[in-house]
Amino acid sequence: MADLRLQGKVAVVTGGGSGIGQASAIRFAQEGARVALLDRTVEHAEETRQQIEQNGGECLIIECDVSKPDKIEEAFRQVAEQWGQLDVVFANAGVNGTMSPIETMEIENWNSTMDINLRGTFATVKYAIPHLKEKGGSIVITSSINGNRTFSGIGFSAYASTKAAQVAFMKMAALELAQYKIRVNAICPGAIDTKINEKTGKTDDLEEVKIPVEFPEGDHPLKGKPGTSDQVANLVLFLASDEASHVTGTEVYVDGAESLLRG
Repeated sequence: MADLRLQGKVAVVTGGGSGIGQASAIRFAQEGARVALLDRTVEHAEETRQQIEQNGGECLIIECDVSKPDKIEEAFRQVAEQWGQLDVVFANAGVNGTMSPIETMEIENWNSTMDINLRGTFATVKYAIPHLKEKGGSIVITSSINGNRTFSGIGFSAYASTKAAQVAFMKMAALELAQYKIRVNAICPGAIDTKINEKTGKTDDLEEVKIPVEFPEGDHPLKGKPGTSDQVANLVLFLASDEASHVTGTEVYVDGAESLLRG
């Protein structure tokens, strides 16, 4: 049997109940990792666990809302107690938040997006460090083309701001944690076929500030359609594995050149 890329390793995935998180958790398990899912929606995480266990993998579910730092700290403690180590962290949990003009955006909506996407990422990395320091490991953060290459998503000011900040934070963390052999990278997906857009709220006045953008030949140059969670998961697996042992402090775009057209 071929060597598995994450054999004997323990991986934590936040937001592992659907989309990119689910696909990545399944790929981690296929490559030999024991996987802990930190998710605020346990029933969705159960679907992921069933798929992992049906294929002979090992999976732990911990109910965790990443907007609550104490819950994240406790979750990592549980993982350490369960398996005695930590090697890979995929800080993936996030929301689009509410699309709204800047002028009328409620402060509460701005704060909610910040709490989940940015503070949640910070807390995930912060509380993982004590468990990763002994042997080193890999941290992967889900950012986005929005806020990094693309700024045409009118109404996404809060979301784009968190995604830009995640990349800056990743680079700071990569330098600081290099002494512990902890690698930190970010992925920047474009349009991916997931259910996240179903949870995106839009205020009624968004149309007042919208700027029409037309792409006569389509807005997905490589394939003519959005990417898939599995395609993103393959990138996450690479960054998590020792195959990327000299890659840190880097954002990697996985968007079929979409952001080059939209930017």
